[in-house]
Amino acid sequence: MNKKELYQKVIAHFEATMPVAETELHYNSHFELIVAVVLSAQCTDKRVNMITPALFRDFPTAEAMASTTPEVIFEYIKSISYPNNKAKHLVGLAQMLVNDYQGEVPRTLEELTKLPGVGRKTANVIQSVAFHKATMAVDTHVYRVSHRIGLVPLSCTTPLSTEKYLMKYLPRAIVPKAHHWLILHGRYTCTAKKPKCEICGLNGLCKYSIKPFEIKSL
Repeated sequence: MNKKELYQKVIAHFEATMPVAETELHYNSHFELIVAVVLSAQCTDKRVNMITPALFRDFPTAEAMASTTPEVIFEYIKSISYPNNKAKHLVGLAQMLVNDYQGEVPRTLEELTKLPGVGRKTANVIQSVAFHKATMAVDTHVYRVSHRIGLVPLSCTTPLSTEKYLMKYLPRAIVPKAHHWLILHGRYTCTAKKPKCEICGLNGLCKYSIKPFEIKSL
């Protein structure tokens, strides 16, 4: 089976089994989305969703968050990973949104990555989820699953090389959905330590199910 055929079979599987694939983060605006995505770095969406209701209630806009301090934000987010850094990033991000973008979340990779706490992965999530652009954010799940299935070669050892390879073969129209397919598959089926190969519909296509191997983690 060549690479094009593998992609076609994997896409067909996910279209049939996961026709609706969306972020599991809870948000009601582009500002809330970017805050939630920043908070989700090295933290589960479930944990983020537990602390954001109070945070969004008291700081629903960039203007509101820009007027407070990292010390105040820390008290809302102290149960997640790296709360000190994230509190500083969120206040700085909100201030930049107010000062440079009239309080609105910008749309381009260049603009987004200027914001505190926003790297390429976060920027790609925002572009995809908020603005429906064909961008592929490579987190640990996307990286692991795409390598195990064989969608990308083992020579793709960085998030950027993995992103570029996936974008080469995925139809642009389904890239936003494919991003969530890979995340959700990695989160619930193709888990890091004990992948559930026995119940996976890709068993037989997937390189890992045929011969387990280790890949360099992010």
